[in-house]
Amino acid sequence: SAKMLIENPSMIRSVHDEYLDTGADCIMSASYQATVEGFARRGLSKADALEKINASVRLALDARDSFWEVLENREGRLRPLVAASIGPYGAFLADGSEYDGRYGLSVEELIAFHRERWFLLADRGADLMACETIPSYEETLALVDLLRETAGTTCLFGFSCQDATHLCDGSLLQEAIAAVSDCSQAVAVGVNCVPPSIVPDLIRSVRTLTEKPVAVYPNSGEDWDAETKTWLGIADPVDFGQAAGEWYQLGARVIGGCCRTGPNHVTSMRDALLAVVER
Repeated sequence: SAKMLIENPSMIRSVHDEYLDTGADCIMSASYQATVEGFARRGLSKADALEKINASVRLALDARDSFWEVLENREGRLRPLVAASIGPYGAFLADGSEYDGRYGLSVEELIAFHRERWFLLADRGADLMACETIPSYEETLALVDLLRETAGTTCLFGFSCQDATHLCDGSLLQEAIAAVSDCSQAVAVGVNCVPPSIVPDLIRSVRTLTEKPVAVYPNSGEDWDAETKTWLGIADPVDFGQAAGEWYQLGARVIGGCCRTGPNHVTSMRDALLAVVER
């Protein structure tokens, strides 16, 4: 997505449009992997890098606002939200370490890494922030600290987990959720980019640890190969939708898809969730 901010931002806009058309109630800015440091490696000046990060939110806001201007799009819909995506330090490294989290950095070093982009995105007009695929306890503390520094900002937290009780770095999910739950600006907490197979156990676990709404948006179930930088496996959007209905019944209230899910997954999820709610 950061590459597309440089080379083809109109493609990002078209993706936002497609997700809104197929029923998404929240879209994310394409800033997950966008950092000043990363853009500098591609030869961009700091000013250009900051503009690309700004553009990620502007593209999403413009798509949402254009969608909502059409009266027929409002039938049976809530006004979609725009979340400014904050990826972990591992996303900047681009080596798959958001599924590991063992960076060897202190909380203070992680705060320093995130600070400039955090304050930039917090001031772009998105409805909320979204800290995604957080794999370590130290990074959780860093992001909560920055959230508290930006009064009036709200945030969703999604953790990257190896199982129902541990983050990917091996630290306890319980400790990370406690840190987030103590922050009134955190409006939802849960997991993202985990395999769908472990989501039910994670929902049960998270529900015992917080009173905040539980968020789940797993990947498609395919496996990421960090060496070849490819996804391996196949996921069925219909099965994904049926699973979303089960996640709702287990107590999840923010439900979606992460890597390798697409508009067809959103359609299947929306249909399944509406059927569950109507029952």
